[in-house]
Amino acid sequence: MIKISDLSLKFKDFSLEDINLDIKDGEYFILVGPSGSGKTLLIECLAGIKKVEKGRILINSREVTNLSPDERNIGYVPQDLALFPFLNVEENITFGMKIRKYTKEEILAKLNNLADILKIKNLLARNVWTLSGGEQQRVAIARALSVNPAVLLLDEPLSTLDPKIKQDLWTELKRLHKELNVTTIHVTHDFEEAMCLGDRIAIINSGKILQCGNVDEIFRCPKSKFAAEFVGIENLLKGYVKIKDGMSKIKINENVEIFSTRLISDIIGEGKDDKRDDEVYVAIRPEDVGIVKHECRCEDKNAFKGKIVEITDRGTLIKIKIDAGILFTSLLTRRTYFEKELKEGEYVHVVFRAKDVYIFKE
Repeated sequence: MIKISDLSLKFKDFSLEDINLDIKDGEYFILVGPSGSGKTLLIECLAGIKKVEKGRILINSREVTNLSPDERNIGYVPQDLALFPFLNVEENITFGMKIRKYTKEEILAKLNNLADILKIKNLLARNVWTLSGGEQQRVAIARALSVNPAVLLLDEPLSTLDPKIKQDLWTELKRLHKELNVTTIHVTHDFEEAMCLGDRIAIINSGKILQCGNVDEIFRCPKSKFAAEFVGIENLLKGYVKIKDGMSKIKINENVEIFSTRLISDIIGEGKDDKRDDEVYVAIRPEDVGIVKHECRCEDKNAFKGKIVEITDRGTLIKIKIDAGILFTSLLTRRTYFEKELKEGEYVHVVFRAKDVYIFKE
């Protein structure tokens, strides 16, 4: 288990602030955030490349906060891979084992095992500069794993690859993790990559962890405006909330009010009455926004009449924008879209359940 407690570090004009994370044994943990959010700096603190100013790092109950990188038993793949250009593939993979004085038999066994698992046996005699991007990634991961690390750190390992190779390597990384069960921390700015690979995800921005949870929690229940935008929620609205009849009533403008069953006490506190307005953000995932041609008066649904102003074909899904006093976005399957025979300029009713409306402060 990896435990990070109250970790802080100021580097140039950027700061990591009070980072707290618990990462389970054998977990594939994703640290996701935009460029400049502090992902690489945090990984470098874990690897021992950057010295923390405050806080503790424990790996399997052993404090490593002030240990050198070599003493931490960590495998690290940096963004630039840092392969040795003057060594061939086999020499790159075995370099760390030789430094640690593994026996020839141990080195050969480990080399053959990793070459089989990562499907690079045919590359062992090649110079690393002759390899493709995907092949270089496999070699760098093999080198990091060669010394039997307790933790594998991957810093944006796929960011420079084209989409097809990247998606193939998602599958390879999942298979590799299943076979070896090594605790892995994977840094990325790509939320689709995070969802595909992660057991759990932490969102980082401006040096702070904004939210941590399993894939479904992060995807469906963002807890901040930034998290909602980052996971791709297009229906993100600002309004004023009151409690009414045990529900949250959010006034978006003079003509639009949205009801939610969620986060009432968390947002405005227990015991607040209907007279107080608090500024909040509302998020509704586009796949939770339905479109019907007839008026809907279901008690558990929000319903608004509007005009279809844009239809975009996204392959397996159709994105539809409806102007109902505010702009709503809906994602429908191709089958549903064609069954409904929807057309641009047509008037329809937008519907979504109160329990699918998420509320948070900025």
